[in-house]
Amino acid sequence: MLPARKKKDPARVAKAPRKTTPAKKPAPAKRAPAKSKAVVHSTGGLKAPIYDASKEEMLDFYEQMLLIRRFEEKAGQLYGLGLIGGFCHLYIGQEAVVTGLQSAINPGKDSVITGYRDHGHMLACGIDPNIVMAELTGRASGISKGKGGSMHMFSVDHGFYGGHGIVGAQVSLGTGLAFAHKYREDGGVCLAYFGDGASNQGQVYESFNMAELWQLPVIFVIENNQYAMGTSVNRSSAEDQLYRRGESFRIPGVQVDGMDVLAVRGAVEEVLKDVRGGGGPVLMELKTYRYRGHSMSDPAKYRSRDEVQDVREKSDPIERLKVALLKKGVEEEDLKALDKKVRKTVMEAADFAEESPEPDLSELYTNVLVEQY
Repeated sequence: MLPARKKKDPARVAKAPRKTTPAKKPAPAKRAPAKSKAVVHSTGGLKAPIYDASKEEMLDFYEQMLLIRRFEEKAGQLYGLGLIGGFCHLYIGQEAVVTGLQSAINPGKDSVITGYRDHGHMLACGIDPNIVMAELTGRASGISKGKGGSMHMFSVDHGFYGGHGIVGAQVSLGTGLAFAHKYREDGGVCLAYFGDGASNQGQVYESFNMAELWQLPVIFVIENNQYAMGTSVNRSSAEDQLYRRGESFRIPGVQVDGMDVLAVRGAVEEVLKDVRGGGGPVLMELKTYRYRGHSMSDPAKYRSRDEVQDVREKSDPIERLKVALLKKGVEEEDLKALDKKVRKTVMEAADFAEESPEPDLSELYTNVLVEQY
């Protein structure tokens, strides 16, 4: 039995205070969203130099980012016209992340997997814009025969394994892809993309643990666009420096300015050397920003228009690279011609999608069961 409590001395018991109307507590000040920084933070001694690109490489980066931007703008228009059904998550503002990362990997050797904001990733894998747009509109000529739509596109030929609608699920699958690379000894590395919202999911940490235990060749890429599905990362994450999320698993991390394609390319080159050399998994946090809502149905009222405009004016990845190109001696007219070429490509993709037939009803029964292993 617990010992009896000692009785308090009545003389020492403080009198109850008078009842008064409690003063209202001041509302806690809202923390501003974390701004993109050029300074690189890392754990485990990782370095991330700015990539010294040639003029030709910079033009390639510029064209790739323009293609993603114009493609997504057109996808938004088609969604508004009712030609794209279901959910549609645009990548506008985040183009430097996938452009910088994908430019450093080996097509046909490495693998890529991401969540549902996947259009830009497919384009960066070199997949024809026509069949990507056809997939968005649910046509038979789409990359997944019109059955995947915006969120579930695949191309094994290009090493692209989706497009996944379940938040964070792709991280575990990407860890499995990395295991396959190690098991086959093919020298490949998996880029497993996910967002700041998914970084709080349990299966992500199970994947971290397995990847480090088995020293798997995987780069966990956190595209921190600041707002997840609508809540600032500062309000939803106790540790909002997401590059440190792997510390308890001894996974080194690096934080990079995801609005600067040359910073992204420089960082991933260093990380790839470490991972390909058998160093095990690495976590990369790319500080970026999405200009549109989480999906086309999100009005994004959780942030001000002034905030979005401020990022557009000061940190837009395409404009930043444009300034660098002009300093390299590229003419403004040449960049306008490149934009015109990209717009033509996107218009042709939209026309191709609209003119393509819808899938035959028999497609409902294909790719459902694996009949032969």
